[in-house]
Amino acid sequence: MEIIGIGTDIIECLRIAQMIEKHGEQFINRVYTPREIEYSSGRKSATQHYAGRWAAKEAVLKAIGTGWIKGITWRDVEVENQFGGKPVINLSGGALESSKKRGIDQIMISISHCRSHATAYALAIKHDAPS
Repeated sequence: MEIIGIGTDIIECLRIAQMIEKHGEQFINRVYTPREIEYSSGRKSATQHYAGRWAAKEAVLKAIGTGWIKGITWRDVEVENQFGGKPVINLSGGALESSKKRGIDQIMISISHCRSHATAYALAIKHDAPS
């Protein structure tokens, strides 16, 4: 196993709340996948969950090593929660293409949030080829 990159991000939950209040569904549908919207909207502290996913998307693109280059959209990075709550990353589009070019097989993610802030840490991994 080889670590290809790491990424971290922190965001104020208030900033996400203001974006949702100002731009509503247009903002939510541009940034989040239907699965992320369903998950976050169904939570008591929905803004914190949206902020956590925002931070995760930023952290993932830092770990891949691309940032927001042409051809990558917000919805190319999706946070899905497995049974029990463990977050996993699903890539598509330009983010998937960029990660494959760099030999990345897996991205691990950790997300934390409270009333004021959300943070995420991503680790991009290349697994050794079988001998």
